[in-house]
Amino acid sequence: MTPILELKQATKVYSGVPVIDGIDFTLMPGEVHGLVGENGAGKSTMTKVMAGVVVLTSGEMCIDGKLVSPKSPFDALALGVAMVFQETSLVPTMTVSQNLYLGHEKFMNRLRGIYISSQQFLQSLNFGVDPDALVSSLGVAKKQMVEIARAVLHNARVIVFDEPTATLTPEEKIHFFTLVRDLKRRGVSVIFISHAIEEALAISDRITVLRDGKRVLTEKTSDLTRERIVLSMVGRQLSEELYGSKRAAPRKPGRRVLSIQNLRMGSMVRNNSLSIFAGQITGIFGLVGSGRTETFKVVAGLLKRDYLRGGKIIFNDKPVRFRVPAQAIAAGIVYVTEDRKLDGFFETMSISRNIYMGLLAKLGWRRNLVHNQEAETLGHEWVNKLKIKAVSNETKVIELSGGNQQKVVIAKSLVQDPELIIFDEPTRGVDVGAIVDIHQLIRSLADQGKAVVVISSYMPEVMALADRILVSHQGKIVEEFSNSVTEKEIMYAAIH
Repeated sequence: MTPILELKQATKVYSGVPVIDGIDFTLMPGEVHGLVGENGAGKSTMTKVMAGVVVLTSGEMCIDGKLVSPKSPFDALALGVAMVFQETSLVPTMTVSQNLYLGHEKFMNRLRGIYISSQQFLQSLNFGVDPDALVSSLGVAKKQMVEIARAVLHNARVIVFDEPTATLTPEEKIHFFTLVRDLKRRGVSVIFISHAIEEALAISDRITVLRDGKRVLTEKTSDLTRERIVLSMVGRQLSEELYGSKRAAPRKPGRRVLSIQNLRMGSMVRNNSLSIFAGQITGIFGLVGSGRTETFKVVAGLLKRDYLRGGKIIFNDKPVRFRVPAQAIAAGIVYVTEDRKLDGFFETMSISRNIYMGLLAKLGWRRNLVHNQEAETLGHEWVNKLKIKAVSNETKVIELSGGNQQKVVIAKSLVQDPELIIFDEPTRGVDVGAIVDIHQLIRSLADQGKAVVVISSYMPEVMALADRILVSHQGKIVEEFSNSVTEKEIMYAAIH
């Protein structure tokens, strides 16, 4: 059978450094092909070549055995290749329905007609998204649904999914896997990039592993195990003590750093109350829409609580009401965002400048001049401390892999020397090797006496890190557990 898509000796070089190096890859008609590897392994670059976003330095790409060279996503879509990006590529000021048909509009359009057809199509996919809603008003998970729907709508023969399940709830993931199986039945070929190896094993027919820009393994999924895939990805055994295991004895709570009392914010946060203690990691688990993120965005000054009967926030024994994040940063609170591309860094700035901007945000009016040497020194220090992989400290952050971008966001926050650190989905879209580094860092912060909050929808992460676990449901904390709790107990509290 002729492959529907094939790469031959595909190589892409940036600044003299090959990001992908001599990769051979085949995708068969109606195949679900899993693509895994550490951040920086070349997964996104390889698939962006297929999607027309990146042009090869050398090598060939074939569709149905014919040599092609798409120069843009529009060219790739004309060849039948669509990509659902890890970071959404939607236009935030347009509605969902307008985004679905963007670039494929008829000469004469009726917004009402686009709305009705979008509504019917989204319902056929079991995606609960309002087609008339502005994309800017959607959460990360629903934006991802719109990206998926747009690729399916345009009848692509090959669809590349880059971390499609990273922000989906368990129920939404079931819908997504059902959708992938339906696409396969229709003869559509799927490339599935995921750091959740269990998902790749569950949905793929074959799996390819990349490491350092090279293909190290391609085999039938039935012949592979999780352990073998991880070993191929990182080239070493990962210590179970560092990844996936919980602390034998939880850390004892220090003094109360934060107290939230009857907090209210519209319909998202409803009479929420909780406490955070120094020297301890508090895990916050809840499904999308449970109010967990909104609660801590209010704490960090990103959102405003209700003006009347909005409740109290007490930080270091003093009532506070931060109107902007700068006030929270000055007080000693930082929030590490779940959407790093939108809120986490300045794309066209270097690693050093991004980290330095974090320091300037802390100093505010006390620092009027920018010192280049200080920025370079600070960047070098944090690149080494967090093991950020880059060609140099002056590399633009947008050119880094997802895991290294996340480390830059964390460094930009930690350079402010906070007392309370709020991590929102700290390892979303991060490979297993980088997860180990980030988990080690979070643990070390608690050991230093910092108050640490980890908000995550990935239950094994919460159970591995947290000394105590708070479960959020319908806008408030409904249950508190020690780290000896079972997954079943947590999920029951989150749903009921």
